[in-house]
Amino acid sequence: MTSLNVVNLVGRAGSDPDVRYFESGSVLCELPLAVDRMRRDDKPDWFNLKIWGKTAEIAANYVKKGSLIGIQGSLTIETWSDRNTGSNRSKPVIRVERLELLGSKRDNEAHANQNTYNDAEF
Repeated sequence: MTSLNVVNLVGRAGSDPDVRYFESGSVLCELPLAVDRMRRDDKPDWFNLKIWGKTAEIAANYVKKGSLIGIQGSLTIETWSDRNTGSNRSKPVIRVERLELLGSKRDNEAHANQNTYNDAEF
């Protein structure tokens, strides 16, 4: 049996990206994503995104709070021990492999000719 872990979401950035640069040269961008439900009166679902590498740099440069983006990635569950209580904690995180800037043409035309960025391309 083959396993499949693919997540596709379209939503709006809940904040400006939080970007970290490491001595190894790696770049990490973390970002909350709000995805609306079908009914207008429902509250959006929130997802924690982690974006690495060149795609993280693109997100850092072009994604701002409120930006409409599409992502493709995989779901991971991060676990850690709470410093104060010592209890085990966990949260779901989407590890983004592909990012699409979906704002209006006017928003994007100054940024790049191609609006899709894929981790594998860099």
